[in-house]
Amino acid sequence: MDVKSLINAEKDYLVAIRRKLHRYPEGGLKEFKTSQVIKDELDSFGIEWKTIAGTGVVADIKGTATGEDKIVALRADIDAVKVQELNEFEYKSEHDGYCHACGHDGHMASLLGAAKVLAANKEKFSGTVRLLFQPAEENLEGAKLIIEEGGLEGVGEIFGIHLLPDVPVGLVAVAPGSRMSSSDFFDIEIKGPGGHGGFPHKTIDTVVAASAVVINLQHLVSREVSPMEPLVITVGKINGGSRGNVVPSSVILQGTTRCFSGNIRDELPGKIERVISNTVKSYRAEYSFDYYYKAPPMVNDAVCATRAEKIAMNLYGNEVIYPLDRITGAEDFAFYVQKVPGVFVFVGCSNIAKGIDYPLHSDRYDIDEDALEVSASLYTLYALDFLNPSKNSCEPG
Repeated sequence: MDVKSLINAEKDYLVAIRRKLHRYPEGGLKEFKTSQVIKDELDSFGIEWKTIAGTGVVADIKGTATGEDKIVALRADIDAVKVQELNEFEYKSEHDGYCHACGHDGHMASLLGAAKVLAANKEKFSGTVRLLFQPAEENLEGAKLIIEEGGLEGVGEIFGIHLLPDVPVGLVAVAPGSRMSSSDFFDIEIKGPGGHGGFPHKTIDTVVAASAVVINLQHLVSREVSPMEPLVITVGKINGGSRGNVVPSSVILQGTTRCFSGNIRDELPGKIERVISNTVKSYRAEYSFDYYYKAPPMVNDAVCATRAEKIAMNLYGNEVIYPLDRITGAEDFAFYVQKVPGVFVFVGCSNIAKGIDYPLHSDRYDIDEDALEVSASLYTLYALDFLNPSKNSCEPG
């Protein structure tokens, strides 16, 4: 199959369906209209589908050629970000307070384009391509629901993409190992008797204690973890007090941690609580602490990463590979690759010449739509190469 030409012939479709999906962004597990658009498109391709994880869609495309009966999964996330879009193009968000500021409209469009081509060429491959249109990526919950409801049953490998403005359009970033960090969260409450700000000696100053906790947590990064191992501890919210002359009886801290090491991740709750406990004790305060594991580091399988890299280079030449460092954003695709071998690829979508270079989750985020052909081609050829490597030139050596 000349995948590149077949996908190029669908360029107008890719752009049109992406813009349609862009108009109707929806939050996690509330993607009702989005899900219906996907189902309608699959119906038009003659692909049977099922609802999964509430608002997700799963569909199998079964090849009719003689060969092994393997299954490869292709995943696209479908939810949007709670951000008010400020772009003024004709297809901007029509859902107040939400927009596709993380490229999921492009992910869906690309997978639909791949599905259209694969469904029209079933006689050219054996095995099964499983399409996973996953809800609720932004809150890191959707992948777990897909897994719990059997979405990975029988799957040999899984492939996913993310349109990334850090990478110029036309280029691809892929590598083995940890590529995205874990993402976990914590709540801290510092407690003590409050009182008049003019008589602090009659209170236990929870604001001062909380401030010390914020500072002392950073010593975990600089003095208890190897400088060769990235670690982020961010306190992003501090809430306490009602006015300037009152010492509050409670201060709330909320934060997040990011790392690439499973061992460091496992140790963090205990280390953080030790710092909190010892710090507030010196201020005679008390505390409560809750830690929430959300998503592990996203680790690409070496064989799958090699397959994806070779596919990209065969499609676009060796210069297509963009050297991208690991990033401290998180992805619940990480849960899939804990279960089956897989790879997550970053597809470039920025174009400074066109003014398309705003970061993820920006209220002016957009993509160069030339990226859709790249991601749709990668989806398609990855599936074909896994199912029937002898018919393709991209089998990892």
